[in-house]
Amino acid sequence: MSTHAQLATNQANTPVNHENGEDFAVTRNACKLCTPLGATLAFKGLRDSVCILHGSQGCATYIRRYMISHFREPMDIASSNFTEHTAVFGGKNNLHTALDNLVQSYNPKIIGVATTCLAETIGEDLPAILRDWQAGRQAKNLPCPELVAVNTPSYNGTHREGFQSALRETVVQLALKKPIPALSLPRINLISGMVSPADLRWLGQTLDSFGLPATMVPDYSETLDGGLWSEYTAIPSGGTSLEQIQAMSGASATIELGALPHHAGSAGTKLRDHGIPLHSLDLPMGFNLTDRFLESLAALSGLPIPAEMQAKRSRLADSYVDAHKYLSGLRVMIYGEEDLVVGMASLLLETGVNLVLAASGGKSGLLESRLPEILTAYPKAKPIVRSGIDFIDLESEARAANVQLALGSSKGFKLARAMDIPLIRLGFPVHDRFGGQRIQHLGYEGAQQIFDSLINTVLEREQERNPIGYTYF
Repeated sequence: MSTHAQLATNQANTPVNHENGEDFAVTRNACKLCTPLGATLAFKGLRDSVCILHGSQGCATYIRRYMISHFREPMDIASSNFTEHTAVFGGKNNLHTALDNLVQSYNPKIIGVATTCLAETIGEDLPAILRDWQAGRQAKNLPCPELVAVNTPSYNGTHREGFQSALRETVVQLALKKPIPALSLPRINLISGMVSPADLRWLGQTLDSFGLPATMVPDYSETLDGGLWSEYTAIPSGGTSLEQIQAMSGASATIELGALPHHAGSAGTKLRDHGIPLHSLDLPMGFNLTDRFLESLAALSGLPIPAEMQAKRSRLADSYVDAHKYLSGLRVMIYGEEDLVVGMASLLLETGVNLVLAASGGKSGLLESRLPEILTAYPKAKPIVRSGIDFIDLESEARAANVQLALGSSKGFKLARAMDIPLIRLGFPVHDRFGGQRIQHLGYEGAQQIFDSLINTVLEREQERNPIGYTYF
């Protein structure tokens, strides 16, 4: 057994066989978060909606903790409150009672219902439970909001995959099963990846600049990054309306960002199967990927890329030229959600750093399918690419690769501290710094923000450690 495997086994006395034959401990520091967390985030982007988790109260509490510390907003997440009794006999009655309470307290138009590990393990038939509840409400002439059911056991995916699953089920259960005629103006569908509210605002403004009416799903740019309230509001304003979602089946095209191309389980492919053309793109990060996104919008709108965007691109290029000397040879790693890692890898390679490690806790295959194409433009780049990794293995890989700087979520702080390297926080969650909801990753502006942070982090580290204490660089 390797030294690393021995260390891992000492940390937890339940070794099992790894895919590569090496023993490792079951309990690890995962480089991902739970699947229903991602579903909850997606449902927060639907107007007049609330989310309920079918499982124990601790699941909702765990997710609220992460969401509140990142977004700094109130976060109501309901629970069917499993107990020992419901774990044995099922949680149907609990879920029915919880749904009744939600309707009475919030009067939502949409309720997103996501399962948890316990509900999935005992084999709860969520669609059947929800049909029974709807039938009971209708028989009594009681109000009955639209329901979106999604199966999200945490042992079968990541927070990103829970996010994507919730979007898929929203489209299938609201847009395809109950479509309404297309809205008056021709529209496109924009299905965003798991990005920040600042990114969603940029996407909306960019679509407007091309004169493209669009339905963006989800849209939590206001619900999770709003202004001060003059009085308490049970459901924050903002989000994609039910009417807009139901009209998605009549759109002229769909742009889907960050999903695995041609993946049968994505929301975009479900709409494509319904006859709506699909444009599957990476998250528009840095020069090349933002160029592709804007070129797609130009083709759909028939309009040229606005001069203002061209100017922002030019300023970004100028900053790359100004600062390239500070990054030459810098050994960098990126970790996080797979679509974020793909986008950031493209951005980092453009800046001239030495990308030595790209890793994710997800196993969807997105890294393996997309990174090789991006790397073809950089033949000297030979990063280690790891999917399904945890932070114990990630630290081992980072030390072996002599990483000098890391980019990723706050979950990597202990790794960065142990290795005494800087950490630039991106993605989700950012819970040990302020403003995670306002980090912009997308577009030339997002690339500029990240690039400036990268350069200043390098300068700060050099300034702090150099005995001369340079005052100019």
